[in-house]
Parts: sequence; C-alpha cells; structure tokens
Amino acid sequence: MTLNAKQLRAMGNDSLNEKLAQLRGDLAKERAAIASGTRAEKPATIGNLRRDIARILTVINQTKADKKG
Repeated sequence: MTLNAKQLRAMGNDSLNEKLAQLRGDLAKERAAIASGTRAEKPATIGNLRRDIARILTVINQTKADKKG
C-alpha cells in the first residue's frame, strides 16, 4: 500500500497528520516485533513504511513552504 505524492497532495493537512501518526505506529509495531525475536512476515514492510513517512513529511514541508513564500 504505497502512497504516491499525487494522492498525498490531494489530502488535507489534518488527514496527512493522521496518516503520518498511523504509519509511525505501524513502523513502531514492526520494529518491536523484530526486536522481540520474531521473523518479519514481509521484510520490505519497514522500508515501505519509512518511504511513505518520508513522502508525507515532504508534502507537508512543501505545503508549508508554498504558504510562506
């Protein structure tokens, strides 16, 4: 379930922040599961979550920059 930038730009700021919190929670759960010694069902999940978080943060920062200048 990767998100693309076009979808993210269509979302409002509140929904972006909600999605960001949800993804950070999911990432914490995945990392905790691996730290507890269980094998990851899909090892690429952590990388995908990190990329989605980075995309959301990029869109948020771009909208802030657009509002400033």
